Amino acid sequence: MKIIKLHSPWWRRLGLLTLAAASVFIMMLMATYLYLAPLLPRAEQLRSVDYQIPLRIYSSDNLLIGEFGEKRRTPLKFDQFPPAFVSAVLAAEDERFFRHGGVDLKGLGRAAFELLWYQDIRSGGSTITMQVARNFFLDREQKFIRKFNEIVLAIEIENILTKEEILELYLNKIYLGHRSYGAEAAAQVYYGKSLSELEVEQLAMIAGLPKAPSAYNPITNPQRAVQRRNWILRRMASLGAITTEQYEHAKAQPVTASYHGPAPDVEAAYLAEMVRQELLTRYDEEQIYTSGLRVYVTLSSVLQRAGVEALRNGLHEYDERHGWRGPIARIELPKELPAVDDAISENEVAPKDLADEPEQLDTETEELIDPWLAIKVQIKSKGEVGKLVPALVTDIQDTSATLMLADGSVVELLWDQMSWAKPYKDVEYVGNDPEKAADIFAPGDVIRLRPVIIENEEHWRLAQVPQVESALVSLDPKTGAIRSLVGGYSFAQSHFNRATQGQRQAGSAFKPFIYSSGLLSGLTPASLINDAPIVFQDSELETAWRPTGASSKFYGPTRMREALYRSLNLVSIRMLQQVTIPEAIKTLKQFGLPTNRFPRDLSLALGSAAMTPMELATAYCIFANGGYRVEPWFMERIEDRNGETLWQAPVVQLCDEECPSLATEEENETISEPIRETVTRKRAVDARTIWLMDSMMKDVVRRGTAYRASELGRRDLAGKTGTTNDQVDAWFSGYSPALVSTVWVGFDNPSTLGRGEYGGRAALPIWMQYMGVALKGVPEEFAPQPPGIVTVRINSETGKLARPGDADAVFEYFREENLPEADTGPLTNSTSDTAPEQLF
Repeated sequence: MKIIKLHSPWWRRLGLLTLAAASVFIMMLMATYLYLAPLLPRAEQLRSVDYQIPLRIYSSDNLLIGEFGEKRRTPLKFDQFPPAFVSAVLAAEDERFFRHGGVDLKGLGRAAFELLWYQDIRSGGSTITMQVARNFFLDREQKFIRKFNEIVLAIEIENILTKEEILELYLNKIYLGHRSYGAEAAAQVYYGKSLSELEVEQLAMIAGLPKAPSAYNPITNPQRAVQRRNWILRRMASLGAITTEQYEHAKAQPVTASYHGPAPDVEAAYLAEMVRQELLTRYDEEQIYTSGLRVYVTLSSVLQRAGVEALRNGLHEYDERHGWRGPIARIELPKELPAVDDAISENEVAPKDLADEPEQLDTETEELIDPWLAIKVQIKSKGEVGKLVPALVTDIQDTSATLMLADGSVVELLWDQMSWAKPYKDVEYVGNDPEKAADIFAPGDVIRLRPVIIENEEHWRLAQVPQVESALVSLDPKTGAIRSLVGGYSFAQSHFNRATQGQRQAGSAFKPFIYSSGLLSGLTPASLINDAPIVFQDSELETAWRPTGASSKFYGPTRMREALYRSLNLVSIRMLQQVTIPEAIKTLKQFGLPTNRFPRDLSLALGSAAMTPMELATAYCIFANGGYRVEPWFMERIEDRNGETLWQAPVVQLCDEECPSLATEEENETISEPIRETVTRKRAVDARTIWLMDSMMKDVVRRGTAYRASELGRRDLAGKTGTTNDQVDAWFSGYSPALVSTVWVGFDNPSTLGRGEYGGRAALPIWMQYMGVALKGVPEEFAPQPPGIVTVRINSETGKLARPGDADAVFEYFREENLPEADTGPLTNSTSDTAPEQLF
C-alpha cells in the first residue's frame, strides 16, 4: 500500500508561527518583568502618598489670607470628583480604563509601530495607570526602557489598588498649568470655583489640559483650547456620557476661563508674610512649603477688611486734596478701529468645532477676530494696584467719559466722580477746578479707576496710586492679639511693612507717656504748667532752640488736663524738665518702649523718638487694659495637613501678683483637650496713674484735637493725635477697652504732607472709619475707679480746691494723697449760676 504524505495548509503553518512568536513575546515580557520588577520602586508606596501641598494661612474665622508654595494643590477623594469630569478625562485620556488591566495593548501596538516607523515614540500609548507610574516614580524622558518600566509598574499598581484609587491619584497629581497640580487646583486657577461648581464645558476644558497644559491653555491659547474642549465633548457624547442636546449646548459656550491667582478670601498679605517669616525660625523650608501646614492667626476677617478699606479711602482722600497728576500712559487710537462697543470681551472668545486636533492660531488671525486685542493688552500691562484698575479713555463729553477696561468691557465715568481733579502743582498747591472732562484727560489716555459705593450702587471714580503711605495696627489690649494689620497701600506694590518696620517720630502721640511720668512724679491733672515761649541754648547747635506749638497762641499757666487735649508743646517740655529725663526714661521702660533708640534731651517731650506703629499701639494697650503690659502676637495655632495641632498659642492672663489657675483640678479632669499653656502679663504701671491718664485722654476725643472721633457716638473712646515738624508724620493712636488701634500717615522718604495735614486730618479719619466698623455691636466699657482716687471741685484757673460759690469750679480726679491746697484768692467776678463743668 502506498502512503501519501499530506502537506499542512499554509494558514495552519502561519498560525503555528504566530503562536510561537506570541509565546516568545510573552516569555520576553515575563523575563523583562522578572528582571525589572525588583529594580523598580514598590507600588505599595502609593497607599501612603504625601502630596506636596502649600502652606495656607487662615484668619481666626477660617478664611484664607495667604498661600505659600510652588505647587497649588487641593487633593480630593474620588467620590468628590464630579462624574461628568471623570467621564471627560476618560474620553480624553483612556476610554478603556475600566476594561484593561493597566496596559492597553492597542495603544502599545500603535506606539511600537511609531517607534519602528519614525524611530520615535509619538503618541505614547500610555494608560492612566501607566501615567500614574510615570508621575510618581519615573522621569518624563521618552526612552524605550521607560515604557517597559511603566508597564511593569502599571501591572503592579493594578494588582494593589482599585480603579477608583488609581484615578484619584492621577487626578490629584497631574500638572494642569499656571502652577496648578490636580483638578481641584485647576478649577480654582481657571474659574475661581470648586470643581463641583463647574459646568460640563468647563470640566471638559480642564480635562483637555493633561495632554499639553500650555498648548491647550484656555488663558494663553483660548482658540486652541476651545477646539480641544469641543473634541472632548464630542467624544463624551459618542461614549454616552452626555446627550446630544448637552453636547450642542456645551460646545456653543464661550471661553469663561481667566487667571485666578492664589486669591485670598481676605487681603492680609503683610500679616501672611509675618507668619511665613516666623515659620522659617521653626521649620525647614521644605516642610513649610510642601507639607500642607495650616496656620490660624488672631486676625479677624471683618476687622481686616475694614482696616484695608479705611486706610485706602483715607489715602485717596488725602490724594484728591492734593490734585490730579495726570494719566499714567497714552495709547494712540487708529482711526480704522470699529466702535468700542464692538470690542470682544476676554470672556467672549468665539468657539470653533474642529474634528481633528487644533492648530494654534497666529496673532494676525486673532487680531482679525478682535481688532482691539493689541489695545487691551496694552491696558492690561498697566496692572491693577489694590482695587485700582487701568482704563482707556475712548470718548469724552462735557461732563462724562467713556472708557474701556482691560477685559474689553465699556464703562462710563460721571462728572461727580472726576470733578475733584484739580491739577497738581506741588504738595502745597493745586490748580483751578476743572470745568469739563477735557480739562482732565483726552481720548487715548490711560487712567485708573476705583470702585465706590454711592447709595448702595457701585460707581467708578477717577483715581491714582497714592504717593503717600500709611499703616494701621489694631490689638486686643487684654491679650496683645493682632486683630488687624495693614502695612501699606498695596503689598504687591511694596513689601515694606510700615506697621512693624517703619520707625517714624511719634510727635504728640508720644505725650501721654510723658504725662504719665508727670503723674507718677506727683503732678496731678490740675497741676498748672506755663504755656509760654522758651529758649534753650545748646553748645552743639548753631542757633538757639525755640520750640513752638501748632499755633502762635500761648495759654499761660494751664492745667495738665487742658494742656493734653490742646496738645500744648511748651507744657510738655516744661513737664519733662520738672520730671527730669532719667525719671521719664524709667517710666517709658515701664510701658515697654524701646528707650535704647530714644534721644536723651528735651525734644523727647515732643515725640522726637522714632517708633513703629506696632510699638506705639502695644504701649497704648497699657492705657486701655488698666496698666498691664502685653506683647503683640498673631499665630493662634499650627496644624498639619490632617488637622492635627502641632502648636497652640498660650492663654494670656492679666494679673497683679499671683495669677489664679484658669481651671481647678476637678475641672481639668473633665476637659478632653490638652490644657493650654498660660502666660501671665503683670502690672507695669500704677492703676491710679493709668485711670487718670485714661480720663484725660478721653477729653482729647471729647473736646481736643481728636474731637471728630466723638462722631462715632461712644463715650469710652480715648486717644491722642500726633504730628511732627512740618507735618512730615501724622498719627492717631486711640482705643476703647475692647480695642487699641494706631494709624500713621506719611511718605516713605520723609517730606512734608502739606499745610494743615495734621494727625487729626490725615490719620484720624482712617481710624474713625475703621473703629466704626470694628466696634459695631461692641458694648461701651468703662474701667472701674480704683481705690485711692477721689473727686473734688477745683477752680478751673488756679487748679486749687474751689471755695463755695466759685462760678469757675469744675470737678477733677486726684489721688487721695495729692489733693490740691485750698484756693485763697479772690472769688471770680462772674455772676453765672450755671452748674460747674462736669468733665466725666
